[in-house]
Amino acid sequence: MKEEAVLFRTVKQINAGVLSVGYFEAGPKDAPVVVLLHGFPYDVLSFVEVGPSLVKKGYRVIVPYLRGHGTTNFLDPKTPRSGQQAAIGRDLIELLDALEIKNAIFAGYDWGGRAACVGAALWPERCNGLVSVNSYLIQDIAKANQPAPAHVERGFWYQFYFQTERGRKGLARNRTEIARIMWHENSPTWRFDNETFERSARSFENPDYVDVVVHSYRHRLGGAKGYPDYNEIEAKLAIQPVIQVPSVTLDGAADGVVSATDGTATAAKFGGKRVHRVIPGVGHNLPQEAPSAFIDAVIEVASL
Repeated sequence: MKEEAVLFRTVKQINAGVLSVGYFEAGPKDAPVVVLLHGFPYDVLSFVEVGPSLVKKGYRVIVPYLRGHGTTNFLDPKTPRSGQQAAIGRDLIELLDALEIKNAIFAGYDWGGRAACVGAALWPERCNGLVSVNSYLIQDIAKANQPAPAHVERGFWYQFYFQTERGRKGLARNRTEIARIMWHENSPTWRFDNETFERSARSFENPDYVDVVVHSYRHRLGGAKGYPDYNEIEAKLAIQPVIQVPSVTLDGAADGVVSATDGTATAAKFGGKRVHRVIPGVGHNLPQEAPSAFIDAVIEVASL
């Protein structure tokens, strides 16, 4: 394991909302806090270089496993294994509450970027700044049936696959193989080695992984209803709320899932100071592929 991975050797657990959250933490208790939020199908090791570097720069860094990943588990076996955006957004706020953290910078990509956007939009008093890969990630569920351009739809094959029972069974049986394909297709310029992939793939053995992932993609595309506990949050997200906190948004120029843009299409969704940058030669897992760019974004958003 790389020297940078020392931060990730000792996982902590804390009860937060409906979850026992597995997380890693480093840095002074009184330092400014950054919460780093990973995507799917990835894990905390997306921040294997970002996290330690931010600690060295004076931050307190919190890196949780999202629901359904790693050592994050549900406290009650009867709790619905929701993967909807309201759930992962509320998870972030409940983690802050459990850790007695008043506010923090929220920084993430993919699912983690969505959780960060939800938290920043609905709980701006808890968010000192937002770093989001692929800009505004709050889903417009009402428009889920509107097709994207064909080349974008092709990249969403796994989302359509998971709408079916065949897809659920496929994910349960072939979770590692599916993730490996997605890593290659999402980041065609990233030359990761087998050891790097296998370290993260251990996080997909979580017993709730399949249920959470399948519900996430079915909910966003209209194939499954949200759960009642999240109705109030989803109603607020349905109006596509403007994010008012300072924000730095990033796109990878080689992203195989979401094509890079100049940021103007989502400009109206950011009411505070916002900077957008495209990072050359980088795919979907931006913090692991271009850690320096992600670190710079966290530092920059703190000064906006």
